[in-house]
This record gives sequence, structure tokens and C-alpha cells, in this order.
Amino acid sequence: MAKSKNKTVFFCTNCGHEEAKWLGHCPGCGEWNSFREQKVLSESVSPAGQIRPVSKPLSLKDIEPNPEARRSCGIQEADQVLGGGLVAGSSILLGGEPGIGKSTMMLQIAKESARNREVLYISGEESSGQIKLRAERLGVDEANLIIYCESRIEKILTVLADRKPGIVIIDSIQTMHSPTQGLVPGTVNQLKYGCFELINWARESGAVLFLVAHVTKEGSIAGPKVIEHLVDTVLYFDHTSGTDLRILRSTKNRFGSVDEIGIFRMEASGLKQIGNPEGLFLENREGSFPPGIAVAPVYEGSRVLLVEIQALTVPAKGAMSRIFSDRVESGRISRLAAIMEKHVGIRFSDQDIYINVAGGMKIAEIGIELPLALAIYSARTGIPLPPDLIALGEMSLTGEIRPVSHLKRRLKAAGEMGFKRILLPGPSSETDEWKGSAPVIASDIRESIKKVFSPEKS
Repeated sequence: MAKSKNKTVFFCTNCGHEEAKWLGHCPGCGEWNSFREQKVLSESVSPAGQIRPVSKPLSLKDIEPNPEARRSCGIQEADQVLGGGLVAGSSILLGGEPGIGKSTMMLQIAKESARNREVLYISGEESSGQIKLRAERLGVDEANLIIYCESRIEKILTVLADRKPGIVIIDSIQTMHSPTQGLVPGTVNQLKYGCFELINWARESGAVLFLVAHVTKEGSIAGPKVIEHLVDTVLYFDHTSGTDLRILRSTKNRFGSVDEIGIFRMEASGLKQIGNPEGLFLENREGSFPPGIAVAPVYEGSRVLLVEIQALTVPAKGAMSRIFSDRVESGRISRLAAIMEKHVGIRFSDQDIYINVAGGMKIAEIGIELPLALAIYSARTGIPLPPDLIALGEMSLTGEIRPVSHLKRRLKAAGEMGFKRILLPGPSSETDEWKGSAPVIASDIRESIKKVFSPEKS
């Protein structure tokens, strides 16, 4: 039999695009200087010499659904983000910064899941003794939780075929490697190969596969984007600056919504779930608000969070004004400032604008545009908003305010937190159960500012 020959190819480290020669600009994702040389085998066999079963086409009508396809992982907040639990045969990629709590979450999920099935925790970064120390701190001592410290794909697949666990946790995927794909773990080819083999095993066996991954300085999962394309679900574990809060988000989910979030608090004994976080991101204030503060009810997945938006404007330090914001998209802030400059007549082009969200929450939904605009106006004029007022609405380029969805639930959460006044773009039947003052109706940003900041003149 002829020997397999090595060949040299070039992979984009950002998206995994492959070329026969080095390119300065990746045609797949547009990144510059992202190609790296890799030597790969022109022919390879599956690790451990496995022969996979041959599948055949089936009519959708003839396929029997699995009634136990989705099971709880034992942590309600994680189940919510996953879309209701773990799906048999699925693969889940969990990314996050070092030290944020990825391994802690995996051990806690392993603890809950090991009560009724075997969980195999495979670590390529820590020794079994180190894992034991963390497990003792978290109160994890289940007999069905098996620890296996190994990084070679071939050995791992052999153990998986022998033990047939219900859940497999790989911590982390960047440490897994195969000698057939090069000598250095973490390369593009190693990541693609390891993920492909492990995901195929999970689908064929019906087990749930967790892959823990590192993130780059830009906040994306390290390695090619093809890893995210291979798995069924991609989760990101984020934190709010200066706090012990942790937020679990889904950016891809073949079995559920990507709008849900899970909120945890990191404590000495592990991650604690926060089941009712409506007012978690509000600052405790007494009396009136300082200028530049507005409160918005934000809809995240199936829950409402009340967040405090903070704005500050100062004269521009250079020839051009700048916008500083890492919690709200700067392009949206620039658009709102331009709308107010055009339709309200207040100048922002000579101002640097700073935007923050209390608690470090990142917000993307359109319902914050009206309260964000009011906060910017308040900061520019020095006139504070009423402390018992919430506002919500989308702003068009013409200055008109448009309604947002889930109004009833937003108002219910605001009422429970003590807010008495609401600013809306128009009357709605969803305000029938509102127990505060009569809603303030404004059709555009000019009318909104007039009714909020000069109510006696409106």
C-alpha cells in the first residue's frame, strides 16, 4: 500500500478558508495577513480505525421522533439558553475569557447530569488532582462523573467507544490533537479534525458533547469559524465589568432561540442562578436623577430587564467629535444624535458623546432608541429626566417614534419596580393593566422632548 504523502496548504486562522498558496487577503472573510501554513496528510483514516455505519435516505414520514430527545442539564438558566435542555446527539461549543467560569459551569452541569447518566469530563489543561480540588470547592462528588486527562483524539475516541457516556465534556478543544494532523495542538487543521471526529461520534452515539473553547482578544472563539459551523449550538460566557455577574448567551442554536440569556452570580461555592433579574441592572438612587440618566425596559429572550442608560456629552477635544461606547453600538448613537440635531435643533457635531449601561449590560434591541435619545438630550442640556419615568420606542430618520413589541410585559416589570410614568409613541390596548399615571403619548422626538422636559408647556 502506498504511503500517505504530506502536502502543504494555507488556512485562514479566522474563517478556515483553504488555499494552495499564501494570500495576503482572505477571499472568504476579508481578513488581512491571516493565512498560516499547515502540513496535512493527503490520505487519512478515522482514529482508532473505526468504520462508521452506512446511512441511507429515509422519508421524513417514516422517521420516528425520539420522545426523550431533550433533557434538562440540571441548571434552569442554562436550559433556558439552550432552548429547553440538552438534545441527544448534539454538540455545544462554550466560549469565554480565561477565568470567567467556563470550567466551573461545566463541572456544575456534570454534577447535575451525573445523577442519572455517566458523564465523562476530558481535560487537556488540568491534572485530575486540580480538577478534584475545584470539584470539592463546588461540592461535586458524583460517582457517575468520570475524569479523564488526555489530549490525543485517538485515545479519547477509544475510551468513548468503550464507556459510551451520556455526556462528554472536552476542556478545552484547543488542547486536543492528533499526530496525523501535525505536531502542534491548536492549529487550524487540528481544531477542524478534532471537532469533526468528536461531533461525528456524538451524533452516532446519541451523547451530548460539550466543547470548551478560548476566545481571542476581540471576543470571538479562537480558531476558524468552521468550528462554529460544525456544532449545533454556540454559547458565549460573558461578564459585566467590575461585578461578579456572568451572562450566558447563545449566538447559534439549531434547536432553539438565540435571544435567550442566562444570568449567574459567581460566588466562592460556584455559579448561582439569578431567576428574577428585572431590576438587577438598576442603580439604587434616591431623589431625582442627575442629567444624562434614562431607564429602559429591555426585552431579552423571554424576560424583561430594566437597565439604566447613562450619557455624557463634553466639547470635542479635536477637530472631529467622537463617540465612546462599548455597550451600545456607536453607529446607533451617531444616528440618534444626527436625528436630534436635524429635528430638535440642538447641536451634537461639536460634542464627544460617552454612553454607558449600568452593570455593563450590552444592549442591541431597538426599543432603547427613545430612552437613549432622551438621555443624550438630558446630558447635553443639563436637564434631568423624571426619576419615575420609563420610555420605549424606535426612532426613524424622520424623527418619528415607532412602537415596540411585548409592551404589556415591559410595563408589568416597570410597575413592579416602582415606575409610575411611561412615554409611548401611541395609545395601545396593552396599557389597560398599567397602574401608574396615564401614558404620555408622543409621535416624534420633538414632541417627546417637549412633554418630558417641559410638561407644563405641552
